[in-house]
Amino acid sequence: MAKLQVAIDLLSTEAALELAAKVAPYVDIIELGTPLIKQEGLKVVTAMKAAHPDKLVFADMKTADTGALEAEMAFNAGADLVTVMGTVDDATIKGAVAAANKLGKKVVVDTIGVKNRVQRAKEVSAMGVAFVELHAGLDEQALPGYSIQTLINEGIEAGVPFSIAGGVNANSIKDVLAAGAEVAVAGGAIYSAADPAKAAEALKAAFN
Repeated sequence: MAKLQVAIDLLSTEAALELAAKVAPYVDIIELGTPLIKQEGLKVVTAMKAAHPDKLVFADMKTADTGALEAEMAFNAGADLVTVMGTVDDATIKGAVAAANKLGKKVVVDTIGVKNRVQRAKEVSAMGVAFVELHAGLDEQALPGYSIQTLINEGIEAGVPFSIAGGVNANSIKDVLAAGAEVAVAGGAIYSAADPAKAAEALKAAFN
């Protein structure tokens, strides 16, 4: 069954834990954003896993080199999943996957900056990653004419396990799920809402 992932793009451990406590009943995966990890270090991963041991904790490392080392660091801190950039050398992805297999964890490839997301999704899936995150970053989403439908279409075309990140909200989530996404990643739709718990609950309702 598809999972709902909340992307926590806040900048303190305390704020991240506060938000997670509100939305945990409705999400399956708690993602700690790259700026949060850069600000707080891997201690935020450890704190989140301790607070929510029943949830998958996703460390958005966006690793670009030393795949095995950075993956192992995050896994040892409590992460269940880590990201490696799809633009990197295959050796970096394979190294992270090897570390994941050793520790019983999983690697996700992030496609920010990848020119041909469909082709790269097929390539990295063959390397043993859990799924490919078809991801339009905040900068890309701000460009004129951006549409999440592009990511949805790419997921269908790629035919590999994928998640969608880049504008998942109450209006788009049903299309994301209908396309066969393994994971729907919601960030601002939850953390920027007046009532994050209610927003997460509404998104989760789409899964039923």
